[in-house]
Amino acid sequence: MPDIHSPALRRVFLIVLMAVLAGCSSLRLAYNHGDTLLYWWLDAYVDLNSDQKVWVKKDIDELFHWHRKTQLHDYTQILQTGQRQLAGNPTVADLANNYDEIKRRTQLLLFKALPELADLARSLQPEQIAALEKKFTANNVEFRKKNMKGDKEAQQKFRYKKSMEQFELWFGPFNAEQEAQIRRASDARPLDNDIWLDERMRRQKNILTLVQKVQREKLSKEATMALIHTLIKDSFERLEHSERKPFFDAYDESTMQFILTVIKIATPAQKAHAHKRMQGWIDDFNSLAAEPR
Repeated sequence: MPDIHSPALRRVFLIVLMAVLAGCSSLRLAYNHGDTLLYWWLDAYVDLNSDQKVWVKKDIDELFHWHRKTQLHDYTQILQTGQRQLAGNPTVADLANNYDEIKRRTQLLLFKALPELADLARSLQPEQIAALEKKFTANNVEFRKKNMKGDKEAQQKFRYKKSMEQFELWFGPFNAEQEAQIRRASDARPLDNDIWLDERMRRQKNILTLVQKVQREKLSKEATMALIHTLIKDSFERLEHSERKPFFDAYDESTMQFILTVIKIATPAQKAHAHKRMQGWIDDFNSLAAEPR
């Protein structure tokens, strides 16, 4: 069972998905292939066997059907809220509420998938758990390679460039003066990639411990679901009860100020660009929700 709280899985279903798909010609096309993308993602982590492939595909299809029929209209409401905020003067509280809503949607999805996650966890063989651990290790190597290369200045520059890729998808290109202001706001955020890496590894260890326990003790589906439910809940509450809470709070606050800086300096044309992109997503989500598939 791969990292059920990782950004990779959230990108498949949730609003975070829109940042990834923003550069695609059609969000509808990407979403309609989302079931296949999720299947490939799972297979890359645990190397599904022939029996698992059959029912995992079926489970994913059913989960996407539920998601299409029950969640997409709510996403349009979130986007419409974003449009209204963009046209006004959003506050830190507004962004915090948006973030909480996205987290709530993420948790709802994962809890909905509890039976399927339990089935997958119970079906994993020792060699698949070993493959999962190997994939986690490779992901961490990639994280270090991308995020922890060079000195603090190099890491800040990499983080800034990643953010700019997303902001430019939303707002279009920025001029040099705007870029300088955005860079200053980006660098004002606390930077400690050792903490983020340690948190990743903590989640991975918890997942490996869970699937090893399920496999070793041959737990029932109900017992496995209870373990996964606790894991999900603890993952969402981890940052609120961590000894690192001051760092996480400072990072969240500065990140919201970072986003507000971009909104504040955006020109009317750039805001219109973002509004139009959001409207395109709204239209696509409404069309997807209405499709019988």
